[in-house]
Amino acid sequence: MHQSIDSILVPTDGSDGAETGARHAIGLAAGVEADLHVLSVVDALEIEPSLSGTETADTKERFEAEARRAVETVTELAQPHLDTEPTTAVEWGRPFRSITEYVERHGIDLIAMGTHGRSGLERFVLGSVAEKVLRTASVPVLVVPPAATADIGTGYRELLVPTDGSEAAARAVDWGITLADADDGRIHALYSVDTGRFAGGELADVYDSLEATGQAALDAIREQAAEAEIDVTATIGTGPAARVIRSYGEDHEVDLIVMGTHGRSGVERYLIGSVTESVVRHASVPVCCVPIGG
Repeated sequence: MHQSIDSILVPTDGSDGAETGARHAIGLAAGVEADLHVLSVVDALEIEPSLSGTETADTKERFEAEARRAVETVTELAQPHLDTEPTTAVEWGRPFRSITEYVERHGIDLIAMGTHGRSGLERFVLGSVAEKVLRTASVPVLVVPPAATADIGTGYRELLVPTDGSEAAARAVDWGITLADADDGRIHALYSVDTGRFAGGELADVYDSLEATGQAALDAIREQAAEAEIDVTATIGTGPAARVIRSYGEDHEVDLIVMGTHGRSGVERYLIGSVTESVVRHASVPVCCVPIGG
């Protein structure tokens, strides 16, 4: 099923990491002609306990001014690339909660954010907040590491879409096809056969069973990609999924990884699958994490 991307939210705290995430958000918004929303959240829980007496008003104003500057920086970056003016907002609150609530209020389709921001009292949005957003967001989150290219409009031409045959993986495939279609990209479908939990005489039977599951999952992706007229290559790897995904991405110089936040285990809302978490922590390219039902 082709997904619709009509609106993209980019949280920012004015840091280099936030700007890198914003540049990817701008490029994607321009490519799919989506509305761009720019949000900066001042972390009230961290800042307010440090305020006292007559300094309170001046200090709050300073933090709000810094947040507005962060929003204005992204807006200025976006304007030459977009046909419509970005929607902007500055809020006080818990950053991850403000982000997820903003998504619900405004019907946002995708969040795009850097994985690292400021720290201490100057942290408005990112850093550990990216992880909390990944755990709670109801829409896909495009997380952009500091090592990712910061050029606007380069697009995603080589997309890696891992699958384990689960419902969550199938949702990620839908999004992978949407993102590939936005820039005439090619999908690399990947299934990892991991027999590490098994031993002895059962290995051969287990491998054959997992390989058959993988082939079925890859065949389904081939069919979806063909219907969307997207080029696809399909590969079965061997070994722990996170390691296979990272190695394949590096060997084939992929621009983007698109995967579910959960696989066949770990379906609670406030958990993120261990494979996805490992990939996000170590990837040098953006990872689009698609939640169940996202």
